[in-house]
Amino acid sequence: MTPTPWLRCRLPRVAPEVRLVCFPHAGGAASFFTSWTRALPDTIEVWVVQYPGRADRINEPCIEDMAALARAIAPAISALAGIPVALFGHSMGAAVAYEVARLLQRDPATAPVHLFASGRHAPGEVVDEAVHLLDDEALVRELVRLGATDGELLRDAEIRSVFLPAIRADYTLAETYRHLPGPVLDCPITAVIGTGDPEVTAAQARRWREHTSAAFALHGLPGEHFYLVEQAEAVHRLIERGLTTGSGSPVGASRH
Repeated sequence: MTPTPWLRCRLPRVAPEVRLVCFPHAGGAASFFTSWTRALPDTIEVWVVQYPGRADRINEPCIEDMAALARAIAPAISALAGIPVALFGHSMGAAVAYEVARLLQRDPATAPVHLFASGRHAPGEVVDEAVHLLDDEALVRELVRLGATDGELLRDAEIRSVFLPAIRADYTLAETYRHLPGPVLDCPITAVIGTGDPEVTAAQARRWREHTSAAFALHGLPGEHFYLVEQAEAVHRLIERGLTTGSGSPVGASRH
């Protein structure tokens, strides 16, 4: 593989059957998915997108436009062709993964085999939000409310100066994103939400079914917006089933 600033793979597999590319949430970095590399079976090789403006890309400018970000990421994933690729995105990352999937689908050789959309309303669901316009204090309170960060940590002005620019840029990207009509995905979509998530309802997540011509499944797991931290094992099992059966839908799961 040619090195790329966009993707990280901490544990290359000897003979993977599928590559799972993960997209972090707003303000998130590739390190969020570190534990996934060993938690998933040897047949699944985990890759993670590293957005600019954080971690080892801290000195690069953030991208605040969804289309521009998707266009930048898609070629890096296209280079993984040869082994089927699935996409998993959480929160903002779900929308980014979807837009990248739309680009990858233009070429049958790079079309994804599955999209896992976590903690995010469907692309066509317009939600009027303006978190990116809040002052620093209010933005930190919002992050703490969602369980995204330690409020005490961000009381330090120097730490804020490092982390808040990328977080604000990501919220700008996510909140100004508007879905444009086009072909639906050919691959299955599995939507997953925390049953206590204040940011997305089951009805909003269910509308992901409108964006695929293939199978769709909706799963609710105990927890709030960052349910996937405590429910990591359950999420991993959903991914395994989804990549095995195509739908990721166990008995009793909603498909409507």
